[in-house]
Amino acid sequence: MGSGGEGSVSDAADKYRSLLQDDVEKNTHWRHGGPPTYDSVNQLFEEGRTKEWPKGSLEETVQNAVKSWEMELSHKTRLKDFRTINPEKFKLIVNGREGLSGEETLKLGSYNALLKSSLPEEFKYYKAEEESFESSHDAFRSAFPRGFAWEVISVYSGPPEIAYKFRHWGFFEGPFKGHAPTGEMAQFYGLGILKVDDSLRVEEAEIYYDPAELFGGLLKGPPIAAPSSHACPFSH
Repeated sequence: MGSGGEGSVSDAADKYRSLLQDDVEKNTHWRHGGPPTYDSVNQLFEEGRTKEWPKGSLEETVQNAVKSWEMELSHKTRLKDFRTINPEKFKLIVNGREGLSGEETLKLGSYNALLKSSLPEEFKYYKAEEESFESSHDAFRSAFPRGFAWEVISVYSGPPEIAYKFRHWGFFEGPFKGHAPTGEMAQFYGLGILKVDDSLRVEEAEIYYDPAELFGGLLKGPPIAAPSSHACPFSH
C-alpha cells in the first residue's frame, strides 16, 4: 500500500526515495503539479519503526524500493515515467487474485488495487469498485493525517525473487467513511514477493495480507451522527 505522501513540491532530497531527486529535472508528469514531500510520514516512520536496517543492506534496499514504487504509483500519471517497474511485464497480484497490469494498477490507485475484494456485498467494509483513484486516497489521507507508514520487517530471499514481510501503520486521527477517529494506532502485517529483472525493476509483485486487520481498527470508531435540525434545545 505504501506510505502516504502529500502533493506539495519538494526541493529537499528524500533519504528513502532517492528517485524523487533524480526525477525533479526530468519531464515527469506529476499528479499534483510537482514531486511530493514525505516529511510527515518519514517522521512517523522514524518514530514508529521496529527495525533500523544497516545502510546498503538488502533489507534497506527492498524497503526503499517499495517506498519509491508507492511514490510513483501515487504521484506519477504516466507509466512511462516509472523507474521502479518494467512497464511491459509488470503484474500486481493481491491475495492470489487475478493479476493487474501496470496500466490497470495506475488507473485504480494503490489503495483500490490492494483493497479489491471478492466478498459478498454485505460483507464489504470497503467497496473498491465504487471508489476513484482520488476518493480512495482522500479517504485514507483523512483517516491518517500524519500519513500511513510502511517498513520491512524481514527479507527471506534476495533477487531475482525477493520475499519479505512488512508492517503498515498509522494513527487513526481523522474520520474514515462515517466513522469518528479513535486516535489509536491502526496497523497490519503482510508478505510480499517481488520478481525483479537485472536492473532491479519489478516484473511481478505478489502481496498477501488480511484487510480485516486494518479495517478492525478503522471501523472501531463510533459512527459520526448527522446534525439534526429538529433537535429541541430544551429536551433533557
